[in-house]
Amino acid sequence: TRLAKLETMGKRTKKAGIVGKYGTRYGSSIRKVVKKIEISQHSKYNCPFCGKTSVKRHSAGIWDCGSCKKTMAGGAFVLSTPTASDVRTTLSRVKRNALIM
Repeated sequence: TRLAKLETMGKRTKKAGIVGKYGTRYGSSIRKVVKKIEISQHSKYNCPFCGKTSVKRHSAGIWDCGSCKKTMAGGAFVLSTPTASDVRTTLSRVKRNALIM
């Protein structure tokens, strides 16, 4: 029966997770880096427009919100890169200083 098969199935991976598909190939260090990248690119992110956690990666650098149907540009593997955050902070500081002067 189907229930008996489900009970006898073994656990797939303990540490490997999403990179278990590579088996023992490519070396552990490279697999760890790829694991971090693949987890971040397959996860859902908060939409800056509607606020829901429904932004998924469409292709490299293109992100789609499943809720409000907006398409936005971002990083290749994460929606907002650390560099983009730094640029936003710097621009807001420059604008604020320009208004004060």
